[in-house]
Amino acid sequence: MGIEAYQDQAKLLVKHYLLAEPFIPYTSIIGCIFLCKLLYDISIVVTPWYFKGYAGLTKIQCIEWSNRVISTIHAIFISVMSLYLVFFSDLYSDNRSGDLITVRSSPLSDFAMGVSVGYFLSDLGMIIWLYPSLGGMEYVVHHLLSVVAVAYSLLYRQGQIYTYMVLISEITTPGVNLRWYLDTAGMKRSKAYLINGIMMFFAWLVARILLFGYLFYHVYLHYMQVKQMPYFGFCLVFGVPSILAIMNLMWFAKILKGLKKTLTKRH
Repeated sequence: MGIEAYQDQAKLLVKHYLLAEPFIPYTSIIGCIFLCKLLYDISIVVTPWYFKGYAGLTKIQCIEWSNRVISTIHAIFISVMSLYLVFFSDLYSDNRSGDLITVRSSPLSDFAMGVSVGYFLSDLGMIIWLYPSLGGMEYVVHHLLSVVAVAYSLLYRQGQIYTYMVLISEITTPGVNLRWYLDTAGMKRSKAYLINGIMMFFAWLVARILLFGYLFYHVYLHYMQVKQMPYFGFCLVFGVPSILAIMNLMWFAKILKGLKKTLTKRH
C-alpha cells in the first residue's frame, strides 16, 4: 500500500511539474545536461568493446571520442525534429490561420529546443574547459550564438521556425564526426573515408548553404510578421543566420579543398 502511494505521488509530480507545459523548457534543459554526462560515461565503457585501438589513443583523443558520441546523438535527434516541425507538421504552415508564424510553438517544439540548449551548454562547457583541444575560437563563437538564439526562442517563444531552420544544419554533424573517427582509427586511405567525404560535401551544400538561402527567402516573404518581433529577437533572426552562413561558407571551402586533395591523391 505504501509503495502504491509513492508511485501515485511520483506520477503526479511528473504530470503536474516535470511534464507540465510551463516547466518543459527547464526540465528538458536540465535533463539533457544529465543525459550528456550519462552518454559520456557509457561511451568510455562501451567504446573499447568495438574499437580495439581505443587503448592506444591519447587522453584528449579519448575525451574527444566520447564528446563526438554525444554530438552525433544530439545531431540526429535535433535534425529529425527540426525537419518534422518545419516541413511536415502544420505548426508553421502558412495555411494555418490565427497567430503570427513568428510566435508559434508547442510542447513538442519547446521540448526539442530545450534538449538542444542543454546539449550546447554541455558541449560549450567542455570546449572552454579543455580549450583549445576540442576546438578553436570558431567553435566557441558557434556555440555561444547557438545557445543565445535557441534559448531566446525557447524562453520567449519568438522565431522558433527560423531557429529550427538553422538547427536542420546539424544533419551534417554525424558525417563530420565519422570523418574524425575514421582518421583517428587510421582509416584515412579507406574507401569509407572517401565516400564519407563526398557525402559531407553534398550534405553541407544542401543543409548549410542552400537551406540558409531558403531561410533568408522565407524571412523576406514573412517580413511584415518578422518586424513585429521584439527588437532583440528581430536582430537574432537576421544576425545569427548571417554569421553562421559566413562560417559555413568558410568551412565549406575547407571541405571542398580537402575533398579535392583526397581525390587527387587517389587518382
